[in-house]
Amino acid sequence: MRAHSLLTTGLLAAAMAITPLAFQNTNLNVVGATAAHASEIKVIVNDEVVTSYDIARRSAFLKLQRRKGNLRQLAIDELTDDALKRSAIKRAGIRIPDNQVDAAFANFSKGNKLSAQQMGKILDQAGVTSKHFKEFIRLQIGWGQTVRMRSQRNSLMSEQDVVAKMLEQGGQKPTSTEYLLQQVIFVIPQDKRSSLLKRRRTEAANMRGRVSGCESTQQLATQIRDVTVRDLGRVLELSLPERWEKDVKGLKEGQTTRVKDTERGVEFLVVCRARAVSDDRVAQLEFSTQALDDAGGDLGKQYLDELRSSARIQKR
Repeated sequence: MRAHSLLTTGLLAAAMAITPLAFQNTNLNVVGATAAHASEIKVIVNDEVVTSYDIARRSAFLKLQRRKGNLRQLAIDELTDDALKRSAIKRAGIRIPDNQVDAAFANFSKGNKLSAQQMGKILDQAGVTSKHFKEFIRLQIGWGQTVRMRSQRNSLMSEQDVVAKMLEQGGQKPTSTEYLLQQVIFVIPQDKRSSLLKRRRTEAANMRGRVSGCESTQQLATQIRDVTVRDLGRVLELSLPERWEKDVKGLKEGQTTRVKDTERGVEFLVVCRARAVSDDRVAQLEFSTQALDDAGGDLGKQYLDELRSSARIQKR
């Protein structure tokens, strides 16, 4: 299992505690009537405030999960941690687009045998609100990516450790696929996203069907308005961005990924070259990834503890 899999296996782990049975047995009108009127500041985490309205929504969420204990205090603790996580995500330069959040929300609803509309209605009636739940999803995705980035940056083995690991495995260096990639972006301004998205998807799909290799992309792009082509250079399979990893794996030279909506617009990748490599860099990444797998879910907890120890937290 790859390191990021362990870091994001719990992407919606807490949310998945909500089951159809819990919905059926929950009084949906307990919190909704009063939550909207509560807006007092209760906690300040660095420069971010947590209000009584936030606490009411999270308390309702915890109740829906059938959590036990002092739900209000649990809500305050979770929201305090959420504020710390958000600041770390922002510093890492990570932004989770709305379409990714909406897709995760739809998948979660489907897993509970509900439509997204039905799920939203239940959450709104329960006082959680679909907006609060979607922001919860956004945070889980962003936090998983942040922890993964930080862990990869800090956990590369030394050359001495890599040699020792190789000797344990009979002196064989691991092999990985190295991709030479291009990125094709059909740019959509944020203020025109809803009106242009469908058209840009069609344009991207049409261009993708005409691409036969990286030599042709620049020329094809000049024939279409607001299209950018970026050379991403060489990327090892172990270092592929999580967003594109499943799409790129197994592709051959001249092939493309499927078209994907992103925060920039609509994109796809072109494989200029794919070849098997076995060198010291591959060994370092492979063995470091294994070490991350062994560390498991402790990585996020350790980072959160660090953030908490240096934070300014004021309770009112």
